[in-house]
Amino acid sequence: MKERIYVCHTYYHAYVAFLKELNLPKEKRGQATLLLSSMSCRFENLKDRVDASGLFEACLPFDEKRDSEYPQLQKYHKPNQSLVKNLFQRILFTKKFGELTAKTLPVNMKEYREIYVFCDSDPIGFYLNRYRIPYHAVEDGLNCLKNYDAARYDNRGHFALKAFLSERLNLIFIQNGYGKYCIDMEVNDISAIEHPYRKYVEKRRQDLVDALSDEDKEIILRTFIRNKEELDQQINAAKDQQDKILLLTEPLCDLKTRERIFRDLIGRYEKEGMIILKPHPRDELDYHQLFPNLMIIDATVPMEMLNYYPGLRFRKAVAVLTEVTGIHFAEEVIRLGSDFMDAYEDPKIHRQNEMI
Repeated sequence: MKERIYVCHTYYHAYVAFLKELNLPKEKRGQATLLLSSMSCRFENLKDRVDASGLFEACLPFDEKRDSEYPQLQKYHKPNQSLVKNLFQRILFTKKFGELTAKTLPVNMKEYREIYVFCDSDPIGFYLNRYRIPYHAVEDGLNCLKNYDAARYDNRGHFALKAFLSERLNLIFIQNGYGKYCIDMEVNDISAIEHPYRKYVEKRRQDLVDALSDEDKEIILRTFIRNKEELDQQINAAKDQQDKILLLTEPLCDLKTRERIFRDLIGRYEKEGMIILKPHPRDELDYHQLFPNLMIIDATVPMEMLNYYPGLRFRKAVAVLTEVTGIHFAEEVIRLGSDFMDAYEDPKIHRQNEMI
């Protein structure tokens, strides 16, 4: 049997996998596999840097595919007036989707003692439950259930029945711990979750960071910063600026509306200091073209990397919906939240927890 495998869909997922491995005794490191799904994120040459780190036994690409890429699954999405018929369609969809996902996997998941899946709502979750493979779920983003409880939102209406069919009978699949073969789900802060669940296990990210040695931190920096020299130069160029405002972009709404949002935010904060943009890795808006005079940090650099520069301080770090509790490099952190987004789109789009 092989030891561990992590299924990652974003740079943040891979970063947390590194934190978990670096918190193991040195003799247990180098025995895990890192699977990088291309479904949600372009990891570019991260695999090469992971291999160079020596922390993982293997780093493999995973050509995971959304259900929309399988024409044979679309018939199961047709709305039906009957609850029973809808559930029957979903049962068939769950089974077929898991079987199709099995064909895309580059490894045999049954060979691993421990499986960690970030965002098990993706096809990998359907596969694991279809083939009755136990796994550990890990929250998609820091405190993500506090702001968006996807399992309850996606299954609002007869949730108790659907949860029973998933957790007890394995006829359908519900993410975030409600799958029958999900052992538990790691979350950062259970107290922040409105609907706690018995499978949630608190594993605070900051505890993992605090346990790192200087050598461990250097491994993370070398791996997750694609061009460290460039970032070092940017930080040095801005260090004399006393009032720096970091704006964190996000893959919000459509591109036209997103541009309007960040033009408005730049206009709001540029009088307070030097604006620096940090695009989200999945944000496809071309900020370099839109704002050629601003300092823009490489989108592939996880925001958390800035915590590893002890001399770097911002006056403010501003996000719209991104969780900001993990930011320690700013004097003030601001999460504008749903009230801000109400001015730009239908509130139903971003107020999911209120609709459960």
